[in-house]
Amino acid sequence: MQVAKNKVVTIDYTLKDDQGNVLDTSAGSDPLAYIQGMRNIIVGLENALEGKSTGDKVNVVVPPEEGYGEVNEQLRGEVDRSAFEGADDIKVGMRFHAQTQHGTEIITVIAVDGDKVTIDANHPLAGQSLHFDVEVVDVRDATEDEISHGHVHGPGGHEH
Repeated sequence: MQVAKNKVVTIDYTLKDDQGNVLDTSAGSDPLAYIQGMRNIIVGLENALEGKSTGDKVNVVVPPEEGYGEVNEQLRGEVDRSAFEGADDIKVGMRFHAQTQHGTEIITVIAVDGDKVTIDANHPLAGQSLHFDVEVVDVRDATEDEISHGHVHGPGGHEH
């Protein structure tokens, strides 16, 4: 069976940056399962896997525009320290969940200067090329429930 729209695809993967540093991997844990065509994974990787079959290996470099996008300077800004209720010792690199008009987003602290904190709401991998080494472990038809819910149920997916 080939990777195509509405197929559950299970993959083992390693993600590296341009310098070869491992950013994420399924090694040592369960493979990742997603539904092709539902944007469960970044579009560049989804496109690279289209038409592949169980056992196929794919090495792909996904540019920012097909990954987490370019860095958007409008998603960076300065806020008052008082916006971080309950966080007394705010440091560069800390991440927080923030409620925005688009729902919950993760923000990263990129500078602290007295009572002012500079934050970045870009995805941490925005602006980066992503180097994936992937092996297709399994391909199967998605169930009607999985398609209606938009995600995989069971191993490698969501438990209900």
